[in-house]
Parts: sequence; C-alpha cells; structure tokens
Amino acid sequence: MKFKDHFSKRAAAYAAFRPHYPKTLFSYLSSLCTQHELALDCGTGNGQAAVEIAEHFARVIATDPSAAQIERATRQHNVEYLVARAEQSGLASESIDLVTAAQALHWFDAPAFFTEATRVLKRDGAIAIWGYGDPVLDTPRLQSQLHEFNRGKLESYWTPERQALLDGYMTIDFPFAELTPPKFELRVDWTLPQLLGYLRTWSATARYVEKHGVDPVAVLEPTLGAEWGEPHRARVVRWPIHMRAGVLRD
Repeated sequence: MKFKDHFSKRAAAYAAFRPHYPKTLFSYLSSLCTQHELALDCGTGNGQAAVEIAEHFARVIATDPSAAQIERATRQHNVEYLVARAEQSGLASESIDLVTAAQALHWFDAPAFFTEATRVLKRDGAIAIWGYGDPVLDTPRLQSQLHEFNRGKLESYWTPERQALLDGYMTIDFPFAELTPPKFELRVDWTLPQLLGYLRTWSATARYVEKHGVDPVAVLEPTLGAEWGEPHRARVVRWPIHMRAGVLRD
C-alpha cells in the first residue's frame, strides 16, 4: 500500500492549530499497562499524543512517514522521532508496552498495522487507537454554518478513508481482546482565527484550494464572523473521541 501524503505541505499549520487531547485519556492508557518502559505512537504527526504519553512512560518512540511532520514535531527528552510507516516500524519483536495511533488509523493499511503491533507488543502489552470526527460549535446557528461548509461545500473533497473515522473505527476488524474504554471528549476554547486556522488543516480544504485556486475558509469567514461576534471572543468547540483499546489474545 503506497503512502498517501496528505499532511506534509500543511505540517506547520497542523502543529499550530490541531486541538489537544484531554489528560484523562492518557491516564487511562497508562492504566492498561503493567509495565511502562516503552510506548510506540504511530502516525504521530506533530507528536501531540506522543509527548503526553511520555508523561507516563520512560520512553516513547513516535513514527510518521512524513519527514515534514517529524521535523516540526514537539521535542521532549524521552520521545524519539523516526520517519517510518506504522506497518513497518523496524522495532524489535516483543519490545513495546503500549502501541497507539491517534487520528491516524484510517490512513493506515489496518490489517498490516495490527500485524506489526502484535509483533512488537510484549505479551502483557496493550493497544489503543482513537480519533475524533466533526467539530461541534456552541450555538445552533454557528453549528449549522460549519456543518454546511463541511458537509456541503467540502463533502466531495474528503477522501473515502475518512469514513472509517466517522464510523468510530467500528467498521475495521480489531484483532485483539477488546476492552471498553470510558467516553472522552476533546474540548477547547477557541477564538474565530483559531477555528479558521484549524479548518485550513483539513485535507478536504487543501483539495478544494488545489482544484479551484480559492481558499474556501476565507469565503466562510464573514459568514461565521457575523454570528461569532468579536473575533477574539473564545467559544467552546467540542469533538467526540472514538477509541478502541485491547490486549493481545491468548
């Protein structure tokens, strides 16, 4: 399966505008493991999840096939970044306590990734994959405007792979002894410029620009702005997090 690079050109924006996961999510991941020596974060992007996982593990290896993403990833003393595909980590068998993939599984060859995860995990290791779908704004009018932009103007520019994310990854065979994680939500207080910056990280936005030579977010801005009020007023933006977690089957 050829690596489809949807993010290298927007690595800087991705690092600046992608929201951060709640601390409780990483505490839960830590609770899955009896040992906390080494974790592997695949499709790490800008290292957003890796640096949080590193608060609970002695070391984290964070991989991504995009060299541009790795170059801009957040540095931390116990996180080692490698340019590598999730399906071919190059790591030793039975060396990893926890394997993770945040907002990334839908870009992988999932069966090959799960085979690799099974190979590198210790016998008492765990795996967790998660992601978030469409953002939810804090007034019905704003939400309607954003939904029309996302599911109207940009709908045909999303890749088919994203549907697996919107389905909570439940349509993907998960070959592990599955656990039932708690419900998590991603929540931020953002100004209008922050939200617009995030919308420009979308792969569908980039495809729209490539085809039409026009930034659709700039066209959306006055519509949202009329409802938003003062642009630097912070509003609540929420995303439901979909997680699947498990351990190796006997």
